[in-house]
Amino acid sequence: MSLDARPTIRIDKWLWHARFFKTRTLAATVVSGGKVRVDGTPVAKPARLVGPGNVLTFVAGEAVRVVRIIECGDRRGPATEAQDLYEDLSPAPPPRDVQPENPAYDGKGRPGKRERRNIASQGLDDGSFDLE
Repeated sequence: MSLDARPTIRIDKWLWHARFFKTRTLAATVVSGGKVRVDGTPVAKPARLVGPGNVLTFVAGEAVRVVRIIECGDRRGPATEAQDLYEDLSPAPPPRDVQPENPAYDGKGRPGKRERRNIASQGLDDGSFDLE
């Protein structure tokens, strides 16, 4: 074996080091499910070795992530250290639809205290708000 061999690491361990998954077990489950591709080839074994230059494609949350490995990493460090392990090649997320504002109260629903008194004073009360 040569001294300048390419450094490698298990794919589940690298996904955990790079903070794509909260636990290594979760990363291994995703890999075992065949939901990760290395250089376009599906991988089903968490022990698959990856290293710098490999391109990973996987689903994390609701987004498809495409990343190129830059470093293997020695530990699961802080997020800033984890972001140095890869180059994000993911497509830009689609723009989110603007949420409509909350609808204005249009007088429907349960009447408030003042409205209940007005109903009672006008003789329109059918007794449905009585507590007795």
